Amino acid sequence: MKTRILIGAGLSACLAAWAAKDPVIMTVNGIEVPRSEFEYLYHKNNKQQLVPQTLDDYVSMFEIYKLKVADAKAAGLDTLPSFLQEMAQYRQDLAAPYLTDSVFVRSLAEEYLDRVGEEIEASHIMLLKTRNASENRQLRTKLDSIRKEIIKGADFNEMALTYSKDPSVKSNKGNLGFITAGRYPYSFETAVWNAKPGEVTEVVESPVGYHLIKTGGRRKSRGKVEASHIMSMIRPDASEEMQQAAKQKIDSIYSIVKADASKFSELAKTLSDDKGSARQGGLLPVFGTGEMVPEFEKAAFELADGEISEPVRSMYGWHIILKHRAVPAPELSEAEQMLWRRLSNPQDERAKLMKERQTQKLANKHKGKLNAATLEAVLAAASVNGIDSAFLAATSSGQLSQLPLVEIGKKKYPVKEFMSGAAGMGDIPSSMSELIIRDAAGNFFNSRLREAEEDWLYENDADYRNLLNEYHDGTLLYEISLEKVWNKASEDSEGLNNFFESHRSDYTWTQPRVKGFLVQSVNDSVSQEIRKVLAGVPENKIEETIKKEFSGMASVEKILTSKGGNPLVDYLFYHGPYVALPTSKFSSVFLYEPREIPAPEEVDDVKGQVISDYQNQLEKEWVDNLRALYPVKVNNKELKKVK
Repeated sequence: MKTRILIGAGLSACLAAWAAKDPVIMTVNGIEVPRSEFEYLYHKNNKQQLVPQTLDDYVSMFEIYKLKVADAKAAGLDTLPSFLQEMAQYRQDLAAPYLTDSVFVRSLAEEYLDRVGEEIEASHIMLLKTRNASENRQLRTKLDSIRKEIIKGADFNEMALTYSKDPSVKSNKGNLGFITAGRYPYSFETAVWNAKPGEVTEVVESPVGYHLIKTGGRRKSRGKVEASHIMSMIRPDASEEMQQAAKQKIDSIYSIVKADASKFSELAKTLSDDKGSARQGGLLPVFGTGEMVPEFEKAAFELADGEISEPVRSMYGWHIILKHRAVPAPELSEAEQMLWRRLSNPQDERAKLMKERQTQKLANKHKGKLNAATLEAVLAAASVNGIDSAFLAATSSGQLSQLPLVEIGKKKYPVKEFMSGAAGMGDIPSSMSELIIRDAAGNFFNSRLREAEEDWLYENDADYRNLLNEYHDGTLLYEISLEKVWNKASEDSEGLNNFFESHRSDYTWTQPRVKGFLVQSVNDSVSQEIRKVLAGVPENKIEETIKKEFSGMASVEKILTSKGGNPLVDYLFYHGPYVALPTSKFSSVFLYEPREIPAPEEVDDVKGQVISDYQNQLEKEWVDNLRALYPVKVNNKELKKVK
């Protein structure tokens, strides 16, 4: 799928739409700069300055900025795949807040808060989904038949025991007990809260399967609890003797915490068999109805804040529970934050609902549609042998490839463009192809609509347009500056050395410096051996030789320092006060070939300063060349209107 980006030359189509009301203030190498862009950058720059620039000073700086961008375009940097990909991502990220449906999220949060105050008893019969669309339709039909039998009088729980694929059905006959909002899939939860007591719902589809749901009683929510516990575990196959030992352990712990509750946390850390919570002093995640085994849950909710329970038996063993507090229902802002976190998961049903709302909203705005006839033709082609080489050929280059799959306004997107972004579709059997193609086509439609909205934002929203242009030109400026100045100055060894030689008199010191190598070793014998090995070794190989020949036994550091700059050098060269070696690993230290130099001998002695000066020279030469190469025309009449 080709990425469409409204940058560079591609801006021209959109520029025409608002150029009449946004006059040109400058033309650089034939590229017009609208007054709005100049004003935006001028005012933004001045807000970042301690002393605001005059308009005349800024115009000169702006000309250079645009000349460099023109040079980057002339070099083709704006056509590089890496640049196009970066701009496409930034364009999407910049548009994201405009596309966010905050109204929908707030409505979900309000709905959640309405539901969280109530708990509803629910039972269900579940059939698990497959990746075969035909099989899934059969599952729905089967559940419809089961529902009809229940309506006629069949016992719901017995039907659940017979048909449901929920693993817990063997123990609960489909009865989930009282459920709370936020714990089950959104579609399941919505069906429960919309059903009347005793009603059996129509078939409900969730991410994992299809359900028939029967609701029971309703009660006021007990909220959530924050608690800690100490557990004495009993394994399912524990003997009577082992069970007695677990009981004795919990009783002895209880006698201690009953006498001194302050010891609860420490006892949980050292004695609890629940090692996960033990690390936190027994603290458990906040929980509500249905999230703990019944005995534990009942005891925890019945405790007062700060109260400790007697030992409580559950299927896992014995527990001593400390209730910290009852957790109140969240505020609206908290509920919204919780939902934003869940909506970041594309598998969450609410995320899919929000995407569907976005698709419908953008389709209405931009007159977009997913061509149902074309989609059915694609599905029919895949139904023969699945998504195989023949299908890919037919949809990528055959007659089918030319059919319009998506239409947005007057623009049509053929099947072949859809397939160019579906390279991962290969060797998928026909039984699975329908679900995969429908999902991919929906995503393709949504992506094209988002692009249309990004185009619209560029044409109609000045903030969006200015930020996108700024990032586009700023990225090009950075890349061309790397190439023409920054990297060139640091990597051009010959040019750097020539610059130093021709400007040697500019680099002086106020006092001489010691130049050489500071060597530390494990003992004097190793130091003597190092001296022997280094005899005849070129200066540029000294560090490499020591590190290679005396690995682990010595260290070496190239030095260039004035008196007072390094205590060890002062001690060894200038006979200053004794200085202990910085590491106990080494006991011997010496200077190899030290000498005092009054001024820099070579470029490396002042490399940082030389690079900076060389960059300045390259910058000046570059700008002079740009001014001669690319024409600049300033509209002084419009410039005077800038405030």
